[in-house]
Amino acid sequence: MKKVIAVVLALALLAVLVPGIALAGKDMTGSGCPSGPHYNLNIIGMDNPKNADFDGGNGHRIFVQLGHKNLAKTTRIYLFEGDFAVTDANGTDGYAEFQLPNPDPENTGTTEYSVYLRVLGQPGGKIKMATCATDPYTGEEICSDLQVIEVRDSPAHGKNKFNNVSAELLYIYAWVWDEGEGKFVYMRLPLFSDPLEDYLWKYDNKGCRIAQLRFYPGVETTVPEPEEIPHLLSIVPDSGAQGQTLLDVTITGINVDFTTDFDSVSFGDLIAVTDVDVSATALDVDIIIDSLAATGWRDVTVTLVDGTTLTIRFKVTA
Repeated sequence: MKKVIAVVLALALLAVLVPGIALAGKDMTGSGCPSGPHYNLNIIGMDNPKNADFDGGNGHRIFVQLGHKNLAKTTRIYLFEGDFAVTDANGTDGYAEFQLPNPDPENTGTTEYSVYLRVLGQPGGKIKMATCATDPYTGEEICSDLQVIEVRDSPAHGKNKFNNVSAELLYIYAWVWDEGEGKFVYMRLPLFSDPLEDYLWKYDNKGCRIAQLRFYPGVETTVPEPEEIPHLLSIVPDSGAQGQTLLDVTITGINVDFTTDFDSVSFGDLIAVTDVDVSATALDVDIIIDSLAATGWRDVTVTLVDGTTLTIRFKVTA
């Protein structure tokens, strides 16, 4: 335990804001991220929150529950627009807060700053990190189809390198209600964009001691267009009634091969999946809708073998 605390304290000393602005096109370092000024944020997994100094670290640390390889612990890091700052460092209660600028005010697909991430600590530690928000049309939380999934490698492979996670952490790619179209549309939305609200990062921790994030002002990243990423393209029919049995539903995907990537599918509470036929681009699913299933829109979630979750909307009617 003393060694763990010492490592945390040492990293805290490094977590400082370097003054100045990094320029786009700066050379990459051996660690995989650009050279130049940046803002550091460490997300530190704790198995004993009593050892955490929530007020220290100059506002560059968030503490979360550690979890282990068979059970993820989830922390919801709520996001607010402003200069980079940790506004609630204690995520061991399941909630934390972080402030950061709007990355792409005009939704051009090119960021005004970039974010890089790597995981450290004991080998085998794993995180899954998704950008989520609330859709006021349905009142439901939705999460991006692009997610960060990182595993701490064995020391024999050296330190994990940083990866550019700007698309995953600064945007949501999802089916969102479009008031003008009067239907759900698959779109890309930067943080703090309408029509979504209450943006957050959902941080699932399976034994990861440290996730290091670096934010580089002035370093641009061009992110994918919505049609370029793996996602669910359609669901037919897109609704079913309470008490309906053996409803045959077809889910199609794009930029994904279900024959190699598919793991499972869920329609949520009180909808049972009884059979799934898998082809490269489609899932034919038989479902039973319980008579007590909640009416309204819900997410249908397709989980891939790497842990990525893709979602599309399905409505239960009375």
